[in-house]
Formats: sequence, C-alpha cells, structure tokens
Amino acid sequence: MDFQNRVGSKFGGGGVAGASETNVDRRERLRKLALETIDLAKDPYILRNHLGGLECRLCLTLHTNEGSYLAHTQGKKHQTNLARRAAKDAKDSSLYQAQLAAHQAAVVQANKTPLKSFIKIGSPGYRVTKVRDPITGQLGLLFQVHYPQIKEGVKPRHRFMSSFEQHVEAPNKDWQYVLIAAEPYQTISFRIQAKEIDATEGKSWSHWDLDTKTYSFQFVYA
Repeated sequence: MDFQNRVGSKFGGGGVAGASETNVDRRERLRKLALETIDLAKDPYILRNHLGGLECRLCLTLHTNEGSYLAHTQGKKHQTNLARRAAKDAKDSSLYQAQLAAHQAAVVQANKTPLKSFIKIGSPGYRVTKVRDPITGQLGLLFQVHYPQIKEGVKPRHRFMSSFEQHVEAPNKDWQYVLIAAEPYQTISFRIQAKEIDATEGKSWSHWDLDTKTYSFQFVYA
C-alpha cells in the first residue's frame, strides 16, 4: 500500500494507515498466503455455482472469485464453523464407537448364551375346520393342534409363509402356507389359498390352552 504523503508521516517513509486500510492490507496478505498454501481442489466446502461464483457450503456464503473465498476461509466465521464441525464430528464418532462397542458386547454375550436343544419327537395331532363369519360371511380356517408332550415354558407359535419362501414344493403364486411350531415337535405346515388375510382385530386370533395342551388359531380371508 502507498502510505506516502499522509499526516504524521516522514517524507519518503510512507504514511500512517487508517484502521480500514490496515484491514484491507491484512486481508490481501492473507489471500496471497492462502493462494500459495491452500489447494482448493481438496477443500470439501467449496462449491462452484452455475453463475461462475463460489460458495462456502460450511458457512453458506457467496464469493465472486477464489481470492475472496480464500480470504473468507482465513476469517473468524469460517474458522469458528470449522471448529464446531470438528467438535460435532468427534462427538458423532465417539457415539458411533460407543454404539459399536455395545453391539459387539451384545454379540459376544449372545454367543455365550447356551441355545436350547430339543430332540424332535414327530408331528403333533391336529384338526382343521372351515369357518364362516356369522355377520360378514367371510370364509376362513380354524387350526387346533394338540401338544401333549410340549416342553415346559414353551408356547406354540405360527406364521404365514409365501410360496416363494419355501423350498419343498415348486413356487406357485396361487398358494401360501401356515406354519405352526412348538418344541420338541416337528413344525407342521398347511397350504392355503394366497388370498389377503383380514388383519382386523377380532377376525384372527390364537389361544394356548395349558390344561388340554391344545393350540388354536383361526383366521378369515379379507
């Protein structure tokens, strides 16, 4: 900067710069230094828009050229946001590491837990009855499965299976399966029509009778 011929200055020695001029000079020196030391191609926050300008994705600021952007990166706002981002990344990393450690500990504990082992004793006795809803006339099925030697603490369970999930028969889009299982008995399955099941409360239900050791499950088609 040319500070010559200013009040308070010696002849030939330059003048006394004002505060605004000092700031301009400082920013210019920072810009030149940044141009020499910073590789914009490696800056993750710079974005060139369709108008030819530059944007800082961290601070959401607009800049007309690289010099302006580089001067911004040396400023207080950008440096503060960089520090906040670093702190957030460190916190997220710590949280992820804690979650990962908890998951690994849970996996180790699960591997230590002994699995229940049962000797299969064959298929249970069962009865299947066609039913009709007395009000809507919807058709369905009632399954009653007898488990006289079921293991203590075990409760029968059921689920529906798509024809494309099983590998016993050739897949057929017209059929689906109902599976009912309880240890130590073999799992039994029933092939039914691949129609939508009415999931309305009260339409489908199941009940385990501890006295008779009979598992009942009923559903109706939608």
